[in-house]
Amino acid sequence: MPRIALLQSATFPSKESSLDHHITLIRQAAEQGAQIVVTQELFLTPYFCTVEDTELFDLADELPGPITDVLGQLAGELGIVLVASLFEHRGPGLYHNTAAIFDADGSLMGFYRKNHIPQDPGFEEKFYFTPGDSGYPVWDTRFGKLGVLICWDQWYPEAARLMALGGAQILIYPTAIGWLPAEKSELGAAQHCAWETVQRGHAVANGCFVAAVNRSGSHDGTEFWGQSFIVNPYGEIEAIASVENEQILLHDVNYQAVENFRRIWPFFRDRRIDTYQEILQRWRK
Repeated sequence: MPRIALLQSATFPSKESSLDHHITLIRQAAEQGAQIVVTQELFLTPYFCTVEDTELFDLADELPGPITDVLGQLAGELGIVLVASLFEHRGPGLYHNTAAIFDADGSLMGFYRKNHIPQDPGFEEKFYFTPGDSGYPVWDTRFGKLGVLICWDQWYPEAARLMALGGAQILIYPTAIGWLPAEKSELGAAQHCAWETVQRGHAVANGCFVAAVNRSGSHDGTEFWGQSFIVNPYGEIEAIASVENEQILLHDVNYQAVENFRRIWPFFRDRRIDTYQEILQRWRK
């Protein structure tokens, strides 16, 4: 059973300080037996999408580049699979919210670019990110088959299903989600319930594990929920982090539970793929 570590952390004043701190967290996780380590969304920077500011594009990195060299070397040294969420500068005026996946030998397996881009007050992501074009790859790593999606992707059952159909044993969601002050008293509990419930549903519907890693603390008016969690194929929460504190959430993932669940509840066997054509329509009247 591989051990996964979710790095729930806060916001740092610079990319350099965040990288240094997360390298320390990654090393600590490996010392505690972690074989898969996952950062929160955009871990090198603040969650800058609270405002629209062209100068913030300067926070992006070219990928591959110096940052993937550092992370790959670290993954290889520690013998861990590493999932790192980054702000990518792909070309002139072209930016993505991107996860880099490293195998345990330090090799860069590839990138997943966030497909679903939100646009809401405090989450001005369409200003910064081009929708992904990497599809829904599954990464066959030394420590299991991983599907990696990012934050707003976690609300879409289609994305989770495509990853599961590709063989993913665990769906991993680097995340930055929180409360806005004007909404928390009325909607805060309901919003968090929805976020947790939809991902637990993905685990059940696809018979796999789900791991969501969120930020903690507050930044620029957003109070992040923390509460990173890992659920099994029955949708049961097997591990959950605190609301406010930085935490390395460690958990051993029993992949045999995926096969056992799918034998008992064979949702993939009973799918009526001949009846689903209309799912490709924007709207069905």
